[in-house]
Amino acid sequence: MLRSQINALAERYGRYGYRMITALLKIDGWEVNHKRVQRIWREEDLRAPSKQPKPVRMWYADGSCIPKGPEYRNHVWSYGFVQDRTHDGRKLRMLTVIDEFTRECIAIKVACRVNSQAVANVLFKLFLQKGIPMHIRSDNDPEFTSRFIRYWLKKIEVETLFITPGSPWDNGYNESFNETLRDDVLDREEY
Repeated sequence: MLRSQINALAERYGRYGYRMITALLKIDGWEVNHKRVQRIWREEDLRAPSKQPKPVRMWYADGSCIPKGPEYRNHVWSYGFVQDRTHDGRKLRMLTVIDEFTRECIAIKVACRVNSQAVANVLFKLFLQKGIPMHIRSDNDPEFTSRFIRYWLKKIEVETLFITPGSPWDNGYNESFNETLRDDVLDREEY
């Protein structure tokens, strides 16, 4: 019974290892420790995907320093897009907004089209709910670099931090969340 439950959870949550599966079993009411789950995990030849090494770099190629990380809640937010398609081929765009200090996703806007006005609407609602951050980090998508967005953010004294083109690791918190969102939600098979 436990073995089949472990297999079912491993199939459902493909990115999780035996420790997360142990935590999920405990939430479901199983009285089991991680050593037993690890033994069954090995016997069933289950594997979590290997982690990729993080780049270790303290400066950019031009000699400038990597920006300092967030120091408190609402200090630095980051945002970006995830794209997917529906079962009938229509494109979906998801705007994700992350508080870098808490690593909490504070908004996901899903629509077929997300323009700079939609980005501003999402940010405006978040500013009313959470407060105004000191900085917002993003890549150089036209929705983030439009004159309207830059002028509006400058007017309310939010500093925009645009990453170096072709360097997604500079927006690491958002990229990491988007990868997890894709693996845990979007890349699931449809039956």
